[in-house]
Amino acid sequence: MMRVPPLLHVSRGTGYRHSARTWPTSPFTGRQHKLVVPPESPDKKFVLIVGDSHLRALVDGLVNMPVGCLSFGFMSTPGASASQLRTEVQHAVLPRIPEAVCLLAPSNNLTASRTVDEAAIDFAKLLTTVRNRWPKVFVVDFPPRLNAEVSYQDLLRQEFHRVAARMGVKYSSVAEHFPLTRLELWSRKDGVHLSDHEGMGILAQLLWSAAMQQLETPPPAPQVSPRPSQPLRKFSPKLVVVGDVLAPRSPDPFQWRTARQGSKVSQPGKPSPSQQQEKESSFPLNPVWFSSATLRAMEEVSPSTLSHPVDCQPSPKPKRVI
Repeated sequence: MMRVPPLLHVSRGTGYRHSARTWPTSPFTGRQHKLVVPPESPDKKFVLIVGDSHLRALVDGLVNMPVGCLSFGFMSTPGASASQLRTEVQHAVLPRIPEAVCLLAPSNNLTASRTVDEAAIDFAKLLTTVRNRWPKVFVVDFPPRLNAEVSYQDLLRQEFHRVAARMGVKYSSVAEHFPLTRLELWSRKDGVHLSDHEGMGILAQLLWSAAMQQLETPPPAPQVSPRPSQPLRKFSPKLVVVGDVLAPRSPDPFQWRTARQGSKVSQPGKPSPSQQQEKESSFPLNPVWFSSATLRAMEEVSPSTLSHPVDCQPSPKPKRVI
């Protein structure tokens, strides 16, 4: 836990800053406070900037924001810490809802908080309150001071940035735009406030750019028309034979073959009834008759399987009809 280091030296700038005007005192914090809301413009988006005394020149109109499609309102509480800004945000009454709210990180917590951790807790409460009131919120870092230790300012910025990142809020850094060697960027009255022209001119441009990035509408994703599907090609399979071509196998000699007179076409397979009839009628029968003596001689040479010898009598010859 790092405590606030003592100031090593007091440095002042060389730029000009207007004399502070007297503002009304807030009944909630006891500090000077001012809320400025621009007239409604239908072609411009309303952005509210909440912060401390760094916004004085913008509130009083001594420094102007860049001209464009945005109109800016300001709620400034000079000398306020994060907890005091939170109180003012809770009681703020706006005539209309802003398109976005920019919170200028509170640099007064460099002295108002005892530790960096304590400052981070107060800043988290402030940011939560702002988000609960308005939908779009972003944070712009505080400008560097000449009268505070640089390393301690960096630690506070890092804690503020971590708080915003945990909440999903965009945090824009600005310290690199204010080189400490350019003393004309700060007022010659102190080392805290920026000069009206050089310093505040840079801060106004950074606030504008951060608001534009927050409200910028991302371009719509290009619509890719679906490519027409190619019709499927119909093709017939081809048989490619490589090497020697084998001769077709000979038909099975035991299969049925149908033969017609004057035709050499054969068809293997079991004959149908019509084929059987055709087969029987295709060849004229030529019966042969054997005598009984011949049949007995054949029986002696090659006995038949009959249990009794067959006595075959010649059939009577058919009578010739005249």
